[in-house]
Amino acid sequence: MKEFPCPYLGVMVELTDELEQQISETHPDLVSAYLQQMADTLANPDQVQVSRRSGRRVYLYDGMIVLKGVNMVVKMDTIPTERTWILTAYIARKLPKGEREWKRN
Repeated sequence: MKEFPCPYLGVMVELTDELEQQISETHPDLVSAYLQQMADTLANPDQVQVSRRSGRRVYLYDGMIVLKGVNMVVKMDTIPTERTWILTAYIARKLPKGEREWKRN
């Protein structure tokens, strides 16, 4: 298991070994870039959206080098009394649905 700091929530966010393995199997050539991208996304997002599901947020970061202008999206459960973890991470060509909670100026 890995952990990444998330200053926006003021917590450490877990990345399970299972999800890391899934990313590695899906994109073996990009796994190290994905891990760094997830860390960058959580540490310095361009935008944070509230998902339609309670307790989840979507973090967007437009710094992907592999495909310029593509967003890295990280979904997380954020129940304050329990752990905070990454549910999934993927590259998207358009913004997901959800209410914008915060955007960098």
